[in-house]
Amino acid sequence: MPSLEELVQPGRAAILTMEMQRAVVGDLTSLRALADVIAGQGVPARLGGLVESARRAEVPVIHCRAAFAADRRGSYRNVPMVNYLLKNPEHMVLGEPSTEVIPELGPEPGDLDCVRLHGMSPFTGTDLDPKLRSLGVDTVIATGVSLNVGILGLVIEAINHGYHVVLVKDCVGGYPPEYAEMVLEHSLKRITTQTTAEALQQIWS
Repeated sequence: MPSLEELVQPGRAAILTMEMQRAVVGDLTSLRALADVIAGQGVPARLGGLVESARRAEVPVIHCRAAFAADRRGSYRNVPMVNYLLKNPEHMVLGEPSTEVIPELGPEPGDLDCVRLHGMSPFTGTDLDPKLRSLGVDTVIATGVSLNVGILGLVIEAINHGYHVVLVKDCVGGYPPEYAEMVLEHSLKRITTQTTAEALQQIWS
């Protein structure tokens, strides 16, 4: 395996932020327990600093967002948790403020965007993979929420697509936090290269 320094070099790596959106972890959240954990752990500010360092180092930043059409076309109703949230007709409607990236992360004009209307992770049925390949990326740096489902899915899909995965363990989270720590230790530790925001910033500086 390449070293961390080799994996995250500009030209071969990109940061993916997973569902760091106002309706998920921000001021318009429908998932208050998760949002409180993420805020309490300082993830928004820490990740904001990390993506700014990435931009300075010319490492692409891609925001992986979830949204739904107002009429729900293009989305399956096969996930009980999502079905419950969709009882609210205003939940994460495409183009509405609730689907925006939280302000701590910008976004900046040079960032890229990947929006999905279905599923629980960002690769299947989206343009994420061709965007990454067009940039020459072979390492994805995973951040965001949640470790319970979305981050786990992102990591496994990225590996299945042939990417190396670096996981920034202090820029991810889940609810309850005790379970999130177990996912980091017992599921993701064996299949990712784990690091911290500070370590990446030192490499890029």
